[in-house]
Amino acid sequence: MTEPQLDRDAPAIHVADLHKSFGDHEVLRGIDVDVANGQVVCVVGPSGSGKSTLLRCVNLLEQPTSGKIFVEGIEITDPDVDVDRVRSRIGMVFQQFNLFPHLSVLRNLTIAQRRVKGRSKDEAAEVARGNLAKVGLADREDAYPAHLSGGQQQRVAIARALSMDPDMMLFDEPTSALDPELVGDVLAVMKALAAEGMTMMVVTHEMGFAREVGNKLVFMDDGFIVEEGEPRTVLDDPQHERTRTFLSKVL
Repeated sequence: MTEPQLDRDAPAIHVADLHKSFGDHEVLRGIDVDVANGQVVCVVGPSGSGKSTLLRCVNLLEQPTSGKIFVEGIEITDPDVDVDRVRSRIGMVFQQFNLFPHLSVLRNLTIAQRRVKGRSKDEAAEVARGNLAKVGLADREDAYPAHLSGGQQQRVAIARALSMDPDMMLFDEPTSALDPELVGDVLAVMKALAAEGMTMMVVTHEMGFAREVGNKLVFMDDGFIVEEGEPRTVLDDPQHERTRTFLSKVL
């Protein structure tokens, strides 16, 4: 395995001519996109447009069919690169919270720290408690996931990702499984992360978040990037007919 050499001057994420097929079904048809360090890039579009597949390719949960992906200057699609080393720098938050139901909140946050980062029990717990405080759940460390609301579970999932000290965060529709009144708490945590300068790539239906927090809006349809630009510009004055049709339905 090649020892990866980070390039802090490179884009946090650089995707070049990315294709992904499942059998005969081509889901991504030549995607090119960059995420600069400290940037929040929001990816929007109809269901089935390839948004989540793009995100899953970025940390190789899905193996691209062709194309290249670079993370901090390292080509993670190079078969000789130690992908796990690079992937450890990327936090991922899913639509479904993926917490371990049989573990307390604190244990959910410490288990990967101890196994992957090699931290002691006390050190991992200290990091976990700091991140639970950051997401407003310092008082729930002994609770089990079943005793938390969906919004609280998602905030625990964010705290768990942060406990691995990522350089960037990927969010795959983090609020779409939540009751509407619980969405705001999760978005508030994400806004706070953005304000701290966390690099983020967010697949979302929350256009208000994209407008307020995003630095770039990417509109996908049918496996292509149809339009991208500054969020207010794309939302208020879309140039492509397909973008206009989509936004007229969701705004």
